[in-house]
Amino acid sequence: MPVISVIMGVYNCESTIKRSIESILNQTYSDWELIICDDYSTDQSYMIANEYAHKYENITVIKNESNKGLAYTLNKCLEVAKGKYIARMDSDDISLNTRFEKQIEFLQKNKEYEVVGSSVILYDDSGDISIRNTIEIPNKYDLIKTVPFIHPTIMIYKEIYDNLNGYTVSKRTRRGQDADFWFKFYSNGYKGYNIQEPLLKYHESLTDYKKRSLRVAFWGARTRYIGYKSLKLPLRYYFHVLKPIIVALLPNKLMYFYHKRIRGVKI
Repeated sequence: MPVISVIMGVYNCESTIKRSIESILNQTYSDWELIICDDYSTDQSYMIANEYAHKYENITVIKNESNKGLAYTLNKCLEVAKGKYIARMDSDDISLNTRFEKQIEFLQKNKEYEVVGSSVILYDDSGDISIRNTIEIPNKYDLIKTVPFIHPTIMIYKEIYDNLNGYTVSKRTRRGQDADFWFKFYSNGYKGYNIQEPLLKYHESLTDYKKRSLRVAFWGARTRYIGYKSLKLPLRYYFHVLKPIIVALLPNKLMYFYHKRIRGVKI
């Protein structure tokens, strides 16, 4: 039984999936399994993932029968996972080789926390850009303004996913399933911590911002409204529900520049 189960959802990422998988293979902590679920890719992603599964016995690849979205895909991974801890990973990101070693050491020494994330090195096709830091000890009020963890950096107890019934699968969580999960996490009284050093290289490009739409923003606002109610936040905070809609109305290039240059710490 592996100590860590790494879950990775994959969709049309043939140009990046190899380096993501290789970053898991290069971890200094070796007691892990990698579960990859392909969300009905139309490129060579599934074939590439299977090549690794045939070569390494601790890599498992499954596939959705149609495109279902990331929440559904990650839940399929969780059904297969056998580890005590779950590490998230995305197919265009790179885990630094001491990530698992440092995160599992933290969780084992700090039993008051159920999840640990980290800062990241932001990069695109031109190379490393900046360091994006995270709130060290987030609380439920931080959800008003931001998502408290960078999703692919987290390591969490498997039993927490079980207690929260995994990710919510619905139209409003086709995107933003991570925000919905953190609302459930904090409304159940759990605590998390972010290691204040980058343990992952996080890929972000202008193409990612072009995926934004008003329709997605409205669903994001709906998720915030439901989340605020679950957290029993005072009504004075509810105007923040509109943030996804306001952000969606801003130019993609402006938002990309803001996250790329202004939010991060220059390397």
